[in-house]
Amino acid sequence: METPTATSSDVPPVLESCIPLPIDECRLVDVVEKAKDWAIMHGAAMRSKTDFNPDALQFAPFILTPSSFPRKEFEKAIELQTTLNELMHAVSHDTEFLRETLQGTIKVDAFTRSLFEIYETVLKEGIAQPKSLALLRSDYLANFIESNAIKQVEINTIASSFGGISTSMAPMHSFILTELGHSEKLAQLPENRALYGLCDAMVEAWSLQVRPQAVILFVIEDVTYNICDQRFHEFYIRETYPLIPVVRRTLTQLSEQAKLGPRGELVLGSDKMEVAVIYFRAGYEPGHYYGEKEWAARLLMERSTAIKCPSIQYHLAGTKKVQQALAKPGILKRFISDERKIDTIKEIFTGLYSLDKNEEGDEAIKLALSNLERYVLKPQREGGGNNVYGTDIPAALERMSEDERSAWILMERIFPPVSKGYMVRPGGKMPPQIVNLVSELGIFGAIIGTKDKIIYNKQVGHMLRTKLSSANEGGVAAGLGALDSPYLIG
Repeated sequence: METPTATSSDVPPVLESCIPLPIDECRLVDVVEKAKDWAIMHGAAMRSKTDFNPDALQFAPFILTPSSFPRKEFEKAIELQTTLNELMHAVSHDTEFLRETLQGTIKVDAFTRSLFEIYETVLKEGIAQPKSLALLRSDYLANFIESNAIKQVEINTIASSFGGISTSMAPMHSFILTELGHSEKLAQLPENRALYGLCDAMVEAWSLQVRPQAVILFVIEDVTYNICDQRFHEFYIRETYPLIPVVRRTLTQLSEQAKLGPRGELVLGSDKMEVAVIYFRAGYEPGHYYGEKEWAARLLMERSTAIKCPSIQYHLAGTKKVQQALAKPGILKRFISDERKIDTIKEIFTGLYSLDKNEEGDEAIKLALSNLERYVLKPQREGGGNNVYGTDIPAALERMSEDERSAWILMERIFPPVSKGYMVRPGGKMPPQIVNLVSELGIFGAIIGTKDKIIYNKQVGHMLRTKLSSANEGGVAAGLGALDSPYLIG
């Protein structure tokens, strides 16, 4: 392994702004107030984590004007998504690969081990429902070190969020640009139908069950902050397909209400509602499982004939360890036969290294310590805020036993170009100041199939999250980033 020469001290280029900045202060204050109200009134909103009130919403943090993103790279990501869908479908159905890849991780990571035990249980009993639905999101940063070529940050296989709210961002930015007198810029904002595409895929899975009275089940957290994003999915299904009921239950509620029927169907409550599709918006982190009851509910769902989104094997396929293993030389050929497709996937990979207790892992640690600002440590966790960066890496490695290292991967950092704009946050100063920003593009995909046959495979939309260029993490739900939409340049 060679030590990369570029570092975070390299000065990133600044992308051309979609409109001249700064905006006159009087005009800025006026349009920010309009934008806040637009966001609230159109559901680009969340519940407050700091001052939670189930009866109140505040606008989700947003960037006032759309951030520039290279058109060529955006189109590349769009075109690639169906191939990534195929890849993750094949990975999730390769039992030998999942066992081999995660064998070290499950020894030291209790959460991944619990998921894997469910997987092994249903394998032994026989998979009750061979069809699976995956709603994926592949996240990218443009890398200025490689002429702004996109590099994959991760691919999400469970609870891929913000498809609902992100669909509102291009209309919101269209309104703002028009208010500012730049309606001629609207052609550079790509249409985004993420909400409709994700929901239509759920309905497609529901229709495959041929059970007209069955429901779609949303598995949710006890407290949902990102409520608009979830409800938009539910309301779209109910409005567009009024004969399909949608119900919401927590893992704890399911432990008390859910049972298997005589045909292995999942039934809920005393009225015995049958579930056709299970859509997980919870269950991706340890805090969602308070004890054995919640784990038993997860196993019960996997044992059922409902189509899961995701199935347990798809959940495991989304772990960081699997992402790292897929970047190893020659591995993609195991899952994709088309050499052209393999080449397009390899182009988006950045350096990913195992930290297992072997020679390869020891070399990866030496690599990280030789150039701390060039790397990030990633664990098997979703939801943001779990990674370790830069000068914090040595202490983190020091705390790990050799076995614990297997639950982490080392990833080369991606250095994106900077854009300038106004970040608007609840309670933020008025007027907002121009800040340096970096943006992460997410592309949504939907795929339905069995181990041997793909039934449905589409790219269904996108999202853009933008953070301060000085911030390591950028999750909107975690309170670190802001919603945005791409303004395509080049």
